[in-house]
Amino acid sequence: MERAPTYTIEWKQRIADVDGEAWDALAVPLDTPIFEWEWLRQMEESGSICPDTGWLPFHLTVWKREPPAAKRLVAAAPLYIKGHSSGEFVYDFVWADVAAQLGVEYYPKIVGLSPATPMMGYRFLMDPAEDEDWLTGTMVKAIDEVCRENRISGCSFLFVDPEWRERLEALGFTAWRHQSYVWENPGYSRFEDYLASFTKNQRRNIRRERAKMIDQAVAIRTFTGEAIPRSYFDRMYGFYAATNEKFGPWAAKYLNREFFQGLAEGFRRRLLLVAGFREHDEEPVGMSLLLVKNDRLLGRYWGASQWIDSLHFNLCYYSPIQWAIRHGVRRFDPGAGSTHKVRRGFRAVPNHSLHRFIDPRLNRVFQLNIEKINRMEQEQIDELNRGLPLKS
Repeated sequence: MERAPTYTIEWKQRIADVDGEAWDALAVPLDTPIFEWEWLRQMEESGSICPDTGWLPFHLTVWKREPPAAKRLVAAAPLYIKGHSSGEFVYDFVWADVAAQLGVEYYPKIVGLSPATPMMGYRFLMDPAEDEDWLTGTMVKAIDEVCRENRISGCSFLFVDPEWRERLEALGFTAWRHQSYVWENPGYSRFEDYLASFTKNQRRNIRRERAKMIDQAVAIRTFTGEAIPRSYFDRMYGFYAATNEKFGPWAAKYLNREFFQGLAEGFRRRLLLVAGFREHDEEPVGMSLLLVKNDRLLGRYWGASQWIDSLHFNLCYYSPIQWAIRHGVRRFDPGAGSTHKVRRGFRAVPNHSLHRFIDPRLNRVFQLNIEKINRMEQEQIDELNRGLPLKS
């Protein structure tokens, strides 16, 4: 008589403690690259995401043993125990304040996300041959037990995959709606097709912003993979840091120089770098760094050593869109940021985080108020989209 397979749960305090090939067997099939082993490893090994910065990696892994074979990784969840809310881009400070009024400790908490990366797609990584409903329930139960045993306030999953959200809501998590941006290619074959989608006035404005690069003697070039010069990774950190310095206490600077340098070693295959050069200069005056996977493009970091009119729009939007059209990219998420994206054809779209608190009072207050909050957020999304300067 054959013995049934057994499943064991192991918690890992470093992504490097999990074999990279085993982790990526679950992560690579996803549309997004931000849960792949090397991306998360660089966050941790660089010291950007570590206990000293308020992030304790606490990754949940599920292993299956089928005699006589050795154990095999069949599910995983990138998780972090946190004592603050920085680097999440889901601003839950109001709930921390509510918890304080109730006499509930809000921190520490467990958060599921790709750190400092406000991009949709979070879900448990899972072998498609396994029973997803059973494994998901088992993993949620394990998280609940850890929270109760260690006086952790609860667990939240941020920027979740829309289909996965429904699965977790069925397990008692409550969805909180937020706003993101996305540009989708309906089938354009050239940049002029993109321009043709706008009203006459905005089409003229975009052409004017593009022409300013010629007027200011700025040439734009794109680099991918092994073609990206090694020195550009260090330079990209400098641009990233300089951009954040402009925002003072509201900056979003979470990554260090070592993180950018590390990308040169193991993650080039997922990178697109767009650089602007002054005439006769060999070094770029500004750059944007994006992630590419299949037909998806994700905007991440940008900066410049000097102000050049419309350089930001060209490095972060127009040139990436032109590259995306040329390379068959269907969806471009430009990242968090201001409403000027709408003027460039990016729609406002909802994203969701999922929350469940161990304290029943805090959980109840959250559930009683979230419907109104979500409705207000949707109204804001609809209002933004009414400003899209597109033809009918």
